Amino acid sequence: MARMDVTVRGAGIFGLSVAWACLEKGARVRVIDPKGVGGGASGGIVGALAPHVPENWNEKKEFQFQSLIAAEDFWKNVGNWAEIETGYARTGRVQPLADEAAVALARARAESAKELWRGAAQWQVVSGDALNGPLPESATGLYIFDTLSARMFPRQACKALAAAVVARGGEMAADGAEAGQTVWATGVHDLLRLSQHFGKPVGNAVKGQGALLAFDMRDAPQIFANTVHIVPHWNGTVAIGSTSERAFDDASSTDGQLEAVLEKAYTAVPALRAARVIERWAGLRPRTKSRAPMLGHHPLQEGAYIANGGFKIGFGMAVEVGRVMAALVLDGTDTIPAEFAPEASL
Repeated sequence: MARMDVTVRGAGIFGLSVAWACLEKGARVRVIDPKGVGGGASGGIVGALAPHVPENWNEKKEFQFQSLIAAEDFWKNVGNWAEIETGYARTGRVQPLADEAAVALARARAESAKELWRGAAQWQVVSGDALNGPLPESATGLYIFDTLSARMFPRQACKALAAAVVARGGEMAADGAEAGQTVWATGVHDLLRLSQHFGKPVGNAVKGQGALLAFDMRDAPQIFANTVHIVPHWNGTVAIGSTSERAFDDASSTDGQLEAVLEKAYTAVPALRAARVIERWAGLRPRTKSRAPMLGHHPLQEGAYIANGGFKIGFGMAVEVGRVMAALVLDGTDTIPAEFAPEASL
């Protein structure tokens, strides 16, 4: 067996992004996951890559901004190596504005975005005539449209990224021992292990339910309305999601909570009501106590590293997560925000 510089445990979006970034720096990499590619939360269907609002700027928002800006070139490169569709497109996001107070706030954020997003993207207040595709009703006739949001079909993205890792010389395996530097990117499993070890909540599993509909609006922006994400995908489907459940009996089942989310989507965009539901999905997402990704030296595995806690923003953060983790693991260079350190959740 070939000698490895880096072993990544976990073939979700964080693990694969770290593996890819290490390969780009010339390392020999093996990814190990008994559940296969995207076997956990990263095998979902929704994929709304949306920014934090452009105000009260901090390191977490800047980190996400840098990742979202870099994502277009990142996924183009991955697609070229994988030679399959990644599902990524930076098509923006639409949000209806309910009243004049919401309009005023949105206009103020449009001004702050000019400074904080530094001309790389826009946060705009527009009329429905300026937008493509079916739109939710807006009491004011106005909408927020930002050009930073992107869409991603999570399980397809993981499939493409894993293929790119292999095409670039990396290895994918279901089992094996660690060799070289080790990065643990095992999601909920590791957060629960940490919580048990320290005798207090370090992180937890949050269940999410979503649905995939046969409805083609692939050229339209994603929609956020009635607290629901409506995300068009490249293959003529639309994802609807999702719930956030701290308490649940069955991690993989769907129930009336998903039906309520679907009803909200149908109310927002009535044309969706006639669409066939192709799939109902449920899974567990890893949420740290700090609500930020957990990146750095592993609290339990001496000499190892951790990349965890993607929760709802893992795909949007993944490009920068891979970059900073590869720099730490291979070069010893730590540029990880203090809020992301494991200590923030311990």
